[in-house]
Amino acid sequence: MLGKVAFEEAFILPSFAEKQRWWAGMFAIDKDRHVAEILDITKTRIEYMDKHGVGYTILSYTAPGVQDIWDPKEAGSHAVEINDYIADAIKDHPTRLGAFATLSMHDPKEAAEELRRCVTKYGFKGALVNDTQRAGPDGDDMIFYDGPEWDVFWSTVTDLDVPFYLHPRNPTGTIYEKLWAKRKWLIGPPLSFAQGVSLHALGMVTNGVFDRHPKLQIILGHLGEHIPFDMWRINHWFEDVKKPLGLDCQLTIREYFERNLWITTSGHFSTTTLQFCMQEVGADRILFSIDYPFENFADACDWWDEMHMNGSDKKKMGRDNAKALFKLGEFKDSEAPL
Repeated sequence: MLGKVAFEEAFILPSFAEKQRWWAGMFAIDKDRHVAEILDITKTRIEYMDKHGVGYTILSYTAPGVQDIWDPKEAGSHAVEINDYIADAIKDHPTRLGAFATLSMHDPKEAAEELRRCVTKYGFKGALVNDTQRAGPDGDDMIFYDGPEWDVFWSTVTDLDVPFYLHPRNPTGTIYEKLWAKRKWLIGPPLSFAQGVSLHALGMVTNGVFDRHPKLQIILGHLGEHIPFDMWRINHWFEDVKKPLGLDCQLTIREYFERNLWITTSGHFSTTTLQFCMQEVGADRILFSIDYPFENFADACDWWDEMHMNGSDKKKMGRDNAKALFKLGEFKDSEAPL
C-alpha cells in the first residue's frame, strides 16, 4: 500500500547521542545502528519511506525525553530546544515530514503555551508526551494529567483541534526499585509500557477528563496498551459495579473509544491481534504506525502490505484516518489506489 502515514517515529538531539546509546541497551541489539537511525531526520528516514510506501511521517522526541527531567525550568527549556530543532530540521520537507510538540508537563499553563506556540508557529500536528512527568526534589514524584487542574491544558488541546499522543516511558525511582528492578526484562514493550499508559488513560476516563472535554482526541500506541483486550471486563465493572457505587462517567468505556480514543499498530505487527481490535474498537479508530527505529521499517510495512484484509479497512487504517485526524494536505501517494 502506497501513501501510508506513520507517526510514532522517534528522533533525538545530536547532543544526546551517547545517552541514547546507553538507553538503546534496553531495546536494541545493534546499538550503533539504532543511534544512527534515530539521529537521522531526512536522509535514511525518507529513503526508508520511499522504499516501503510511507508517504508521510510525523516525528516525535524519543522516550523518556522531557518527562524524565524533574527540574521544571530545565524541562521547559529543553522542550523548547527540541521543538525549535525539529521544526528547522523538517522545514524543507513539508509534504513528507511533520512533528509532534515535545512538552514539559510540570505546569498545565506552561505546557499549553508551548503547545500553542508549536502548532501556530510551526504547524505541528499535536503533541506526544511520554506518560507521567517526573517531579519532586529527587525525581520520585509522578504528575498525572487527569485532574481538574489540567483542564486549562486540555482546553487548549481542543481549542487547537489537535490530538495528544500518550506514549509510554520507563519506570523510575521507587516504582522501579519496588516493582521492576528484579524483573528488568519486563521493562518496556513486554509489560511496563502498557501498564503505565493504561493506568493513565483509564484515569482520564474515570476522572472525567473526556466528560469535561468531549472533543479531546487521545492516541494510544501498540494496539491500545492492552485495554482493548479487557474491554468487556472493564465495561462490565464500570457499568454494573462501579457506577452503582458512585463512578459518574457519562459514557461507557466503549463510547469513549468511539468518541475520544484512538489506537495504533506501532510495534505490534500481529494480524490476529489487529483483527481482534477491529472487532472491539473498530477500523474507524485504528491507525497504522511503525515505532521506528525501535522497530524495523520493513517488518511493519511488509506485514501491512501483505496482510489479507478488506481494502476499504486497510486504506482507512493505513492512511485515511490519519489524513482526517491530522488534517493533512497532499503528500506523496496521498491519493494512491491500493
